[in-house]
Amino acid sequence: MTETGASRRPLVVLDGVDKHFGALHVLKHVDLSVGEGEVVVVIGPSGSGKSTLCRTINRLETIDAGTITLDGRPLPSEGKELARLRADVGMVFQSFNLFAHKTVLDNVTLGPTRVRGTSKADAEARGLELLERVGVHEQAGKYPAQLSGGQQQRVAIARALAMDPKVMLFDEPTSALDPEMINEVLDTMTSLARSGMTMVVVTHEMGFARRAADRVVFMADGEIVEQAEPETFFTAPRSDRAKDFLSKILSH
Repeated sequence: MTETGASRRPLVVLDGVDKHFGALHVLKHVDLSVGEGEVVVVIGPSGSGKSTLCRTINRLETIDAGTITLDGRPLPSEGKELARLRADVGMVFQSFNLFAHKTVLDNVTLGPTRVRGTSKADAEARGLELLERVGVHEQAGKYPAQLSGGQQQRVAIARALAMDPKVMLFDEPTSALDPEMINEVLDTMTSLARSGMTMVVVTHEMGFARRAADRVVFMADGEIVEQAEPETFFTAPRSDRAKDFLSKILSH
């Protein structure tokens, strides 16, 4: 735990989390605490359990053992409580998951009006503010299919932010994008990180990890192998697994 992480109020806490898919043990007794306002970037080889870890935090995946708490409360398993939890945990996926038949602005205002009970006028005012923040406000009246992949992903970020979440989860948000669109999404995420949003980001983008993370968590074979501040991790990884991983990706 970094000094900054240690002094923050724990917002997301995983304690002894285990997860199997059939015979496959994808998360092995994982302990992780994410402090309020902390940006934690989770990296590691494919199949290491990164995305599964991310998806357990808003119960898109159930766990077999251990506990996960958000803001001091255990994750509910179903019903209205679960819907409320999902409103507190913003999620941005590889695929943008926007409603194709709704305009960009309608996509962003749907959650606040339906789940939070926000008035349409307030939701639209806030929605336009957020679209401006992610740099796509001029697209508000368009439909998702009229936007580039990078623009759609930035709309997806605005949509998650519209719920005023306590924490934002990003599961490889740039992996489906063309190379020239990746930076516009990462820039949006970097400014979000700097604004003090609590973020857990699963990504292959090491430049982003270096630039925006408070802490890098390295996973392999379903376990957290090591974690450190970015500079320490990238310049002096302790484990052989991390050294091997970094030598493969940083040499390209």
